[in-house]
Amino acid sequence: MTVSNGQNSANNNAMAQEFLVFRLGQEEYGIDILKVQEIRGCDRVTRIPNAHDFITGVTNLRGVIVPIVDLRLRFNLPEAKQDENTVVIVLNLNDRIVGIVVDGVVDVQSMDVDQIKPAPEVTSSLSSRYLLGIGVLDSRMVILVNIEKLLSREELELMDSMTEALAE
Repeated sequence: MTVSNGQNSANNNAMAQEFLVFRLGQEEYGIDILKVQEIRGCDRVTRIPNAHDFITGVTNLRGVIVPIVDLRLRFNLPEAKQDENTVVIVLNLNDRIVGIVVDGVVDVQSMDVDQIKPAPEVTSSLSSRYLLGIGVLDSRMVILVNIEKLLSREELELMDSMTEALAE
C-alpha cells in the first residue's frame, strides 16, 4: 500500500507543470513557462495603422520585428497606465515571436494536475477559447491561459504580413 501511494505521488510530480504567473489588474494569470523566451521592460513601440486595437504596435528585438499585444485590451479589461512594474513577456508561439504587455510578473509556480480545476462554464469567448483552467494554490487562484490560443490564425497571419512588410 505504501509503495502504491509513493508511485502515485511520483506520477503526480511527473505531471506537474510550471507557469509564469503575471498580473492584469487585481487578477493573476498563468502561462506555460516553456513558451516564455524572455521578460523585458516596456520599450518604445511603433504603432501600426489599421492594426487591431489590442496590437499596440511592434518593437525591434535584436533585429527581429516583434508584434506587441496588450493583454488588457485583448481580454476587454479597463486600460491601465503603464508604470515601473509593467513588462513585456516575449513568447515563442509556434515559431512566431510575440510580446504581451502585462501589469507585472508575480512568480513561477509549479502546479500538479490535481491543483488545476476546469474553467467555469460562462458565455465569454475568453473561457471557451483561451482558458486551460483555474490553478488553485492555497488561498490564491490563478487563471491559466492557453497562450497559443490567444490570437486566431487570421490574426497571426496578419501580424506575420505586418512584420514581414516592416522587415523589408
